[in-house]
Amino acid sequence: MKRINTKLPGVCIVEPQVFGDHRGYFMETYSTKAFAEIGITNVFVQDNQSFTERKGTLRGIHFQNAPMAQAKLVRVTKGAALDVAVDLRRGSPTYKQWVAVELTQQNKRMLYIPRGFGHGFVTLTDGVEFCYKVDNLYSRECDRSIRFDDPEIGVVWGVTEPVLSGKDAASPMLADSDCNFVYTEE
Repeated sequence: MKRINTKLPGVCIVEPQVFGDHRGYFMETYSTKAFAEIGITNVFVQDNQSFTERKGTLRGIHFQNAPMAQAKLVRVTKGAALDVAVDLRRGSPTYKQWVAVELTQQNKRMLYIPRGFGHGFVTLTDGVEFCYKVDNLYSRECDRSIRFDDPEIGVVWGVTEPVLSGKDAASPMLADSDCNFVYTEE
């Protein structure tokens, strides 16, 4: 595994080692030992998978408030998506800053998103399968989202009229949300 840090401390790209030949390829997508060697020591407790039919579908910006906040390890197994992490920790030197990484079936990259960050993605192709590990169970009571187009954050998604769920279309701006993440120096 190779770790590539992003401009947001803690958020990183993970590149697995891929072994390929005329038959196809093999790769480890997760190993506690390999991830610990690159500084990711979360205990993941749930795997999730989504399928998105149409190019230009946007999901996010999602998070779970504390005490049920989640770190995520995300990857695309079919198609391509632009994956976004947003620092939502009040008091952080990078508060409201975001990073976008293209995750594709071909590049096999993963993105690690620590607790305290929002997450979203927009599909770049039709038929996108998206997989992610989380280190805390789903909690309906703590499930939150903020507007994908919040001008205080300014994510450049690359789509002008995204396909949205009702929930995402009705999400509040960050200033109007009850996001409870606070930055603490580690």
